[in-house]
Formats: sequence, C-alpha cells, structure tokens
Amino acid sequence: MPTDIAIDIPLIDHHCHGVVPQDLELARFEALMSESYRPAPAGTSQFDKPLGLVIRRFCAPMLDLEPFCSGEEYVEKRRALGAQEVNRRLLGACGLDSLLIDTGHRSDSIADVPMMAEISGRPAHEVVRIEAVAEHVARNCSDAAAFPQAFAEELAARAKTAIGLKTIVAYRVTFDIDQTPPTKEEIARGADRWFADNQARGKVRLGDVDVIRHGLWLGGELCRQHKFPLQVHVGFGDPDIYMHACDPTHFTDFFRSMEEWEVNCTLLHNYPFQREAAWLAEIFQNVYYDVGVILNFSGPQAASIMGEALEMGPFFKQLYSSDAFGLAELYYLGQLQFRRVLKQHLDRWIADGMCNLAEADRIVAMIATGNSRRIYALD
Repeated sequence: MPTDIAIDIPLIDHHCHGVVPQDLELARFEALMSESYRPAPAGTSQFDKPLGLVIRRFCAPMLDLEPFCSGEEYVEKRRALGAQEVNRRLLGACGLDSLLIDTGHRSDSIADVPMMAEISGRPAHEVVRIEAVAEHVARNCSDAAAFPQAFAEELAARAKTAIGLKTIVAYRVTFDIDQTPPTKEEIARGADRWFADNQARGKVRLGDVDVIRHGLWLGGELCRQHKFPLQVHVGFGDPDIYMHACDPTHFTDFFRSMEEWEVNCTLLHNYPFQREAAWLAEIFQNVYYDVGVILNFSGPQAASIMGEALEMGPFFKQLYSSDAFGLAELYYLGQLQFRRVLKQHLDRWIADGMCNLAEADRIVAMIATGNSRRIYALD
C-alpha cells in the first residue's frame, strides 16, 4: 500500500552535464538518447527501447502531448516550442537543490555551468574531468618533456574553483592496471609515447596508461588538499569500454590508497556492477555510489536496478545523480525515476514491517541530499 514517504524533497544531482541549448532535429535527438556511435538500424528508432518508452510516457505531457505519442511527434513538438522553453519546463520541474556538473565532455556543444544555473534556476558547481585537462594541456604544450609539469599546474589551477574532480580511467585503460603512483621515468616515457601517438593520429586523445596513472595520483592529491571527492566512472558507457575490465572491484588497491588519504571516491552509475559498488561502499569508509543514468535507460525495469543497489549498501553511502547529458529529458526522467522506484521499495519494506515511515524519510533524505551535501561540502 502506498505511504506518505517524503519523496519529493529537493535533490542534489551530484553528477550531470550541460544540456544542448539549440533546437534538435530527429536524428540528433535520437543520437543523444544512445551511447552508441552509430544510429539505430534502418527502419528502427531509439524511441523503441526502455528509455524511449519513458520519454514518450512522462516527458510528452510536459510538452502538452498525449502520453506515448510517436517519437516523430515528440521531436516536432519540441522544435515548435523551442529548446529554451523545453529546457526551462523540464529542468524547472525537477525539484533540484543544486547541480554538480562535469564539464569535460563535448563542452563546446552544451550549456556551461553558469548557463545551467540560469536554465535550472538552481546553484551549479563544476566537477573537473582530469583526462580532459590533460588533453587540453597537450594541445597547447610545446613538447612531451614540458607536459607533466604543465599538466600538474593546470589541474591545480582548475581545482581551485571546482567542487570535485572526476576520472574516466575505466573508459581509457580499464581498471585492470598498475594502481601505484608512476615514477618520474614512467611519466616521461608515457608522455613521449602519447605525444608520438597524437602526432601519428592527427588528434589528441589520452590513452596512455602511465599518463593516466599520473593524472589519477595528481587528482588524488588535489582532492586530499581541497577535501573534496574524486568521481570515478564505472561500467555503463559508449563503445570505448571493455566492460569486463570495468568492474570496480578491479580498482580495490586504488580505493584503499585513497582511503588512507581520506579521499572519498564516488562511483558513478555502475551498471551492471551496482552490487559490486554497494559492496565496495560497505567495506571502504571512503567509497560512495549511485545508479544514476541507468534508471533512465532501464525505463520500466528501473526498480530492479534500484533494488540491487539497496541490497546491502549503507544508506549513508548512496547518492542521487541523473548523469543527464544534452537532453533536459534526462534530467526530468532521472529525478522522476529515482523518486518513483525508491518509494516503491520503501513502501514494500514498510508493508513487510521491515521499516517505518520515519525511517523511510531518513533514508530518502540521506540519498537525495544529505550524503552529497556532507562529502562535497556544499555549505
């Protein structure tokens, strides 16, 4: 039986990105619904999957459309209203406390931190992506020998105005790597290899394991100095990922080192490793986790994902995030799915006599806001 759990409290979205401020045609909208580099096969649509289903079910009424309208109708109406109005409606209805925005991915095509604060009407803060800073420095660095110091200086400068750092080590080299601090010699050789590879490929993309290790330990030290978390991408992502080696239990040695430094590590989205993430949060004092964007991509099945995340993880270690990128729909659905499925589980616990209303409200408050406010020092 449904209860009066206070599920509508404001949320701190501790991991998200900017939205596209321009109108979107159908093909580009569908591209932002997918982690693939390629469009859906001819004759099919990204709207015909769990994420597409919940967009048409829950977002369509927000644009004055009937639920379950076609994808073509949805995007046509979206264009008629204009991106500014759509973004305002959807973000304004999210009930957010604040946004912690990763600015390191395709930042030239989406709204920046001040613009996101304006669109949402809520405070927005920057989370700096370590690998993106390394790539920026490499593009402007005279040679490989100058890179390590220039990178360290730029990352330190960016950290001064940030609220956290993030690594995508799992994307680039997996978690199954040497997790000790690299020596100066290893860093120098890694920079040489990387610069040579960039020149051969004609573009800058960080994929050298020793340069990435250098960034991890620089980032960890800065997090220790500034007393803010290190966000760690886990699992779910685009075709760059070798999923079997993105299980966060491969990264146990690094988490242990950060625990010794009293640096909190927040594991992002985690699918299909939400159980592993919850276990790591149980055994390490410094590990936190969320199920973020997976609640959107799993659509009607989101309750099963949330259920696994709640199986054993401490309530004081789970966080809310949407991991919304590009589409305001992902912000709106992120909070809606989170509220909906968390309440489903807590209602069942209450009905089974395993919880009461006061305890359920405490659990919601911890996951929705309290845990992020504590570890990100938002006050």
